[in-house]
Amino acid sequence: MTHSHAHQATSPADTQGTTLARTPLHDLRNHVREHLGEAARTWLDQALDEAAAHPGAHGPISVWELRLAEAGRRCGPEHADAARILILHAARADTDALTRVYTQGTAAERRAVLHALPHLVSGPEALPLVEDALRTNDTRLLAAAVGPYAARHLDTHHWRHAVLKCLFTGVPVAEVADLDRRAHADTELARMLGDYAAERTAAGRPVPEDLHRVLTLTDPTATPPAPATDHGPNGAEGTHGKES
Repeated sequence: MTHSHAHQATSPADTQGTTLARTPLHDLRNHVREHLGEAARTWLDQALDEAAAHPGAHGPISVWELRLAEAGRRCGPEHADAARILILHAARADTDALTRVYTQGTAAERRAVLHALPHLVSGPEALPLVEDALRTNDTRLLAAAVGPYAARHLDTHHWRHAVLKCLFTGVPVAEVADLDRRAHADTELARMLGDYAAERTAAGRPVPEDLHRVLTLTDPTATPPAPATDHGPNGAEGTHGKES
């Protein structure tokens, strides 16, 4: 993805993928509002105002959680993820609330929670949600799980296996945030990639092109990538690599 700021994008589809997790929230809101019709824009503004005014749970379910469920129908599938992230932020959803939404939600709502993590959670306490997503074979969920929050907090062992899971399932490694920095000089990752390539070759199956790309990044003699900018939640691009 070439855009790190969604308002520079020319297509609504450019707000998908890990761009959602890397885009400052005010830019994301401006971009989404520019592309929504009048009725959807009015609905989103009202949903954000409601979430900000009533962030806690009222009764068995909070108002903003109902709005999360409506976002696909109201904003269309191409903007629903972004709308849900904005609602979660307006509601100041903490790890407990995010976990509740993730556990009870649809795949689309789970994806939005994962994209929202770098905007809302500064510490590693939401890692169980990332680890759960990494156990699935839902490629869109996996792509959301390997964003900036995972780059910042996932330990080396789980991160290496996340990279391999992307290769197994066909998730482009460009979705893996901060890939250049984390893969640099990682000889264990290089060994795992080599084993996987050998298994594929022995089985007469092609080796994914992305595997060679990651293997090149593990080279300890290569120039280390520059440190990624990490502004943390609430305004963040977050930690990310230089993939483009």
